[in-house]
Amino acid sequence: MLRCALLRAALLCGPTGAALRVSGSSGSPPLLISASSASPPLLLHRQLCTSTPSPAAPTQPEEEERFGGYCSDFSSRTSFRRACPEQQELSYQRTGEEEEEEVKKKIRGFRTRTGRRNTAYWYFLQCKRLIRENRLAEALQLFEGDMLKGERLQPEEFNYSVLIGGCGRAGYVKKAFQLYNNMKKQGLDPSDASYTALFNACAQSPWKQSGLEQALKLRQELRRKNVPLNAITHHALLKTVALSGDLKACFQVLRDMLQSGQAITQETFQYLLMCCVEDKQQGFRLALQVWHQMFSAGIKPDQQNYNILLRAARDCGIGDPAMASALLLRGREESGPKVTAQRRQQRSKVREGTPHSKPLDVDSFESHLLALPADASAPDTHPSGLSQSTDTTLDLSQVESLRRNDRNTQREGEPSNLTEQTQLLPLSSRNDLLSGPPTARSQNSHLPNLLDPSTCCSDVVALGMVSTASDRLALMGNLEGFLGKMANDGLKPTIKTITLLADVMEPSSQLIQSLISVAAESGVKLDVAFFNTLIRKAAKAGDLGGAKAVKVLMAERKLPANAQTFCGIALACSRQKDGLQLLSDMEACGIKPNAHVFSALISQASRRLDYTYLHELLKQMHRLQVPPNEVIIRQLEFAAQYPPNYDQFKSKNTYLEKIDGFRGFYRQWLEFMPGEETPHPWDKYRLPKPEAEQDGVSSQNQSTNSNQSSVTT
Repeated sequence: MLRCALLRAALLCGPTGAALRVSGSSGSPPLLISASSASPPLLLHRQLCTSTPSPAAPTQPEEEERFGGYCSDFSSRTSFRRACPEQQELSYQRTGEEEEEEVKKKIRGFRTRTGRRNTAYWYFLQCKRLIRENRLAEALQLFEGDMLKGERLQPEEFNYSVLIGGCGRAGYVKKAFQLYNNMKKQGLDPSDASYTALFNACAQSPWKQSGLEQALKLRQELRRKNVPLNAITHHALLKTVALSGDLKACFQVLRDMLQSGQAITQETFQYLLMCCVEDKQQGFRLALQVWHQMFSAGIKPDQQNYNILLRAARDCGIGDPAMASALLLRGREESGPKVTAQRRQQRSKVREGTPHSKPLDVDSFESHLLALPADASAPDTHPSGLSQSTDTTLDLSQVESLRRNDRNTQREGEPSNLTEQTQLLPLSSRNDLLSGPPTARSQNSHLPNLLDPSTCCSDVVALGMVSTASDRLALMGNLEGFLGKMANDGLKPTIKTITLLADVMEPSSQLIQSLISVAAESGVKLDVAFFNTLIRKAAKAGDLGGAKAVKVLMAERKLPANAQTFCGIALACSRQKDGLQLLSDMEACGIKPNAHVFSALISQASRRLDYTYLHELLKQMHRLQVPPNEVIIRQLEFAAQYPPNYDQFKSKNTYLEKIDGFRGFYRQWLEFMPGEETPHPWDKYRLPKPEAEQDGVSSQNQSTNSNQSSVTT
């Protein structure tokens, strides 16, 4: 025991040298142990084991006072207690309380717009008001900046739904799905309004294909979760696939609606007509078929259906005339597809109170619209293995016979201009057409109106060449027949209907006056957009005087001209004198010429290969500081190219004499003229970055720059 005590005391003494005086037993002399700095602990251990006395060293009172204080030089730990779970939990609670205090200090330091603590419903009302005022960016800033970061409030489902709806109407797909994912992370269940807004955002997206992919992914997610869709959400999904031009996907959504027991209404056929408008080749023929099917189902069209039909007549063609004749020139009893006993389970529900309503068979409707065989339509099993009736499909032999009749008629010597002007060929008056062109009244009296399937008589043989929008309007009865059909349905034309009719009709003064009188009888107040349409229609026909006359008519009605007015007139300014006069008139009216006006003027100058005109237009763009856009650059690049077979040394071309001078000036003009950057469609809705983040980024950039400069030095 004595040796162990001496060893412990020697280890505590340290390497600086110390003397220990240990008293032994009563019969033995005291033992003095000295530890020097040079002797290691191993040597001391050996000395103690052999009990060899070491030479005595004088004691120092200063070292005796520091006895027991050398342990702090070798150990950094001051306590060796075990931390129990309760103590750790208390420490965590303390840190959590400190963080809560810091958050409360931040909340106290944040000043709200009202000066008091607000609620989630108050923020819902404010965001709804801002979205109605077309201030979506401010609504997002109020929600994310003030509500979430400022007051640290727990959002509710209606807070997210109103913002997703605003993003949906603006086509801001990325932000709409970001809010949807944040809502799911908060543990909130989305409502039907949220799903409708998401599908609407996909429909309004600037990129239709990307929006369609997002909508289909959302539809698959809802199917995995067994979330049923109501009629409004189904219509939003139908609108998405309709604007992408996928007609088969529209019929699939239509089947889902019928399986859910939802009614087929005017809005449903409205989206089907919108899908037909996306097909520029044969969209007008498809729209008329959808129109006939709507009548056979007993659904009365509304104002929006008539407007979309006018859009189809303006933008779309009729496709193959023979196929259009076989599909459109049928009686009312043949236009609607027959319903078999095997398909009575897939009948649509129409609105109550609609007379003469017939059940809608989606499969036969699809085969009739797409001119497909009955077994190639949507999935439908027939226990008997028989196909549908041949009345609902296209008879290819009939189409070929119609094509042969048209070729034989042209070979017999029928004039080409009469063929182009003929929309419908009645059997009784076919010989009269060869003798001379019919008048407008006789033609309207003989020609049926394809908007009413009951007028498709048996004496109509085929459709002729339908190449212009006015020809397609003639198939619907011209102005009188179209407005008469609207009156039979109890509808009056609106300003949108009158504007679309002005864009479809021929640009003649008599028709314009009749259209203005119709607007006065219907109580429709004409606006600037209507007269701009008339100006653009006359300018495209090359009638500069007619376009200026419409502008004078606008001044008489005290309607101010805008940039679109002068842009329409610019389409008829094919000479340099007219173009420069237009620019001076715009400056006199206080309107600065924009890139669209110069694009119209450059297109007219490029069409005539007038390089002097182009040279002057580029000078005017530099003087007025109008940056060129992508369309103008493409037009100028096309004008600056040599023709493919042009050889300036072989022959002289008066139109291309000044192309070299224009090419040189155009290259210099590109160097000192700034270009117009196309803005992103979502830039005006994105939130600005906070100043703190911007300062942090700038300071970080400055530190990195200083580090790089120090490394280089």
